[in-house]
Amino acid sequence: DSTSDLAPSQLERYGIEVIPLYVTFDAESYRDGAELQADDLFRKVGEKSKLPKTAAPSPADFINAFSPSIEAGYDILYIALSSELSSTSQNAMIAADEFPDGRVRVFDSLNLSSGIGLQVMKAAVAAEKGKTMDEIMAILESVRKRVETEFIIDTLDYLYMGGRCSGLQHFIGNMLKIRPVVKVVDGKMILASKIRGKREKALQQLLDNALANKDKMDDELVFVTHAKADEEAVYLRETLLRETRAKEVVITEAGCVISSHCGPQTVGILYITNEGA
Repeated sequence: DSTSDLAPSQLERYGIEVIPLYVTFDAESYRDGAELQADDLFRKVGEKSKLPKTAAPSPADFINAFSPSIEAGYDILYIALSSELSSTSQNAMIAADEFPDGRVRVFDSLNLSSGIGLQVMKAAVAAEKGKTMDEIMAILESVRKRVETEFIIDTLDYLYMGGRCSGLQHFIGNMLKIRPVVKVVDGKMILASKIRGKREKALQQLLDNALANKDKMDDELVFVTHAKADEEAVYLRETLLRETRAKEVVITEAGCVISSHCGPQTVGILYITNEGA
């Protein structure tokens, strides 16, 4: 779905289709990435001084998205935003039951953003190599628990507007320039730590955390995913290419759903650790 935050070139290269989530401001509803981009989202939040609501695609949306491929003779693998964060996988499973048994498989990524994207890419590469659906599902089962997803959030404003921190926490955090470090653990977003001080210090901590795992890092693909943090993303990419064995470090931009929870200047490093690491 649209929360996987893959680069357009990756979607095109492997023929990956995307099902958008919804972003709603008052009575106006937009399909993430199709009808609203992150820049538009930030502008609207600034104008309205409140965050949008986000919603999963409905079972009917999934049926409409799946039907053309099923009718064309394809089987479908849908890799979903974490079931701990959204009803997307549940709604997709309801839709899957409307098709012949086994034609649509739903896999819960237990992740978000390009933490999903890493799993999508593993599946896409395996499919291109001629792996069966069962073999791809087995690969995903192995990969899912080894995805490392960590972001630095630059401002507490979006967490405050979204009800994820109190007014007092918001005030003190901004006064002390506290930047939360968020990780995904067991499909949930958790506060891993708080970094006080300059943004450069927070970026260095993010980088240090990733480089601590460089010997265990899967060298095929690493993502640097961000929301309006282009310069920092380039710096992180260049450093990771220099300091790790990664063959490819891809910069992607967070879509509207991810951006609406984290806010501008958010940046993360996402990768897979090797099996047994």
